[in-house]
Amino acid sequence: MKNLRPLILGIIIGALATYFFCPRQAVEDSTLEIVKVIKPKGVISVDKAKALNKNWTDYREAAVDSAARKQGRNKDDRSVWWSIDDIENYIAYSKQQTDSLGYDMTGFRVYLGVYGKNAGQSKKNLTTMFMVPTVGKSIQKAGVNLFNVNMQGNGDCPTCPPLNEGTGGGGGYPQ
Repeated sequence: MKNLRPLILGIIIGALATYFFCPRQAVEDSTLEIVKVIKPKGVISVDKAKALNKNWTDYREAAVDSAARKQGRNKDDRSVWWSIDDIENYIAYSKQQTDSLGYDMTGFRVYLGVYGKNAGQSKKNLTTMFMVPTVGKSIQKAGVNLFNVNMQGNGDCPTCPPLNEGTGGGGGYPQ
């Protein structure tokens, strides 16, 4: 029994020394990841958005809605909504498309469009919006230009499918 005490004490001291002096790997916790959010250029105040919307109403609504009335509708759409999932998926899809084509994706451009008379009764001749990825210079490999792209700044990707089919909105920005 007297010989066991030093042995047990040695094991305890060894375990404590190992615990305190041996390096441990940091426990990774993905919930603690800090993401720095940067306010994009061009973010405007709510008051500025209301003023822009009021200007559209004052200067464009009558002409646009008169065209809609010719088609049997009281008002035309004046906004389009896409879900966060649709937008995030489209960003990822566009990056994949532009990369596979050898382009450097730089952003998106949003266009106004009109469905036309053959779009079905719910969309016939109504306004829509669609977005297209923009690209800068083409990526060069081994000094060879993969595409003959002569762009000053950000041009539309000529072969990338645009995103459309958002949900049409109506009444304008909330006052």
